[in-house]
Amino acid sequence: MSEILSKKNCLSHYKWGENCDGWNFISKLEAVIKQELMPPHTAEKLHFHHFAEQFFYILKGEATFLIEDKALTVHENSGLQIKAGLKHKIMNQAVNDLEFILFSYPGTENDRTDCE
Repeated sequence: MSEILSKKNCLSHYKWGENCDGWNFISKLEAVIKQELMPPHTAEKLHFHHFAEQFFYILKGEATFLIEDKALTVHENSGLQIKAGLKHKIMNQAVNDLEFILFSYPGTENDRTDCE
């Protein structure tokens, strides 16, 4: 049977980084789907994945990505794909919350190398 998923009905809620929130919706070896929220002026650590590609879809706010020393800004209702092996991080440099969907394929368990 199909199930409706939401922040209130998810596999798990977690905290990460600088008081950021995440909600796991799908967590399999083949793919992981999450929703994450970053408060203003927060950032994750620069890292890369050996195998996983990632797609970020911005629901609310404006995301700044650093990918291999190049900065990109992604606005609401737009997305960005990051290929495996590229050093990257997402930042919320704005004054409002940033909320996005993150789709990783395959999943990122044991496939993250921090660079900072």
